[in-house]
Amino acid sequence: MSGDRAIRVATGAVVVAVAAFAAIVSYSHIYDLAHAHGQSGAAGRLLPLSVDGLIVAASLVMLHEARNARQPPVLARVMLGLGVAATIAANVAYGASYGGTGAVISAWPAVAFIGSAELLMVIIRRTQPAPAPVPGPAPAPSGVPDTGALRVRAADVFAADLAAGHSPSIRAIRAHLHVGQPRA
Repeated sequence: MSGDRAIRVATGAVVVAVAAFAAIVSYSHIYDLAHAHGQSGAAGRLLPLSVDGLIVAASLVMLHEARNARQPPVLARVMLGLGVAATIAANVAYGASYGGTGAVISAWPAVAFIGSAELLMVIIRRTQPAPAPVPGPAPAPSGVPDTGALRVRAADVFAADLAAGHSPSIRAIRAHLHVGQPRA
């Protein structure tokens, strides 16, 4: 195992452990708060999972989009923000009866959970496989003059489309280079 891989594995293990500890404490705070405000039974037990689960779900969607070189959907960002706000607010409310110090101490598990979940996403995001190499220009078909500069420009259009996460199209190359189908 390489040194970098060992660091990633150890970091991942610690981040997962901190997230688990923080999730358990945050769960108990939100559960107790929900129970004190009339949420009993399944509602009281599932509410904390819906709050912290939303953070994980939105983070995973954002991770998926990042790994595919796309911008995350606005909904994922909004849901992540709402999940963060809800878990911090609930944990602060739980500790508020113990004053400012109690509110801060009670908020810490939520902050640790959010931070740990996002750190794990960073580790995963940065270990994505290298993108496939962009192929060079193909040889000109028989009967079509080989114009090197035109082929280089076509390859640039093709590479730009790939880098933007789009499937390159002959139509785009034709339009950009002002050439017909055989040359494109």
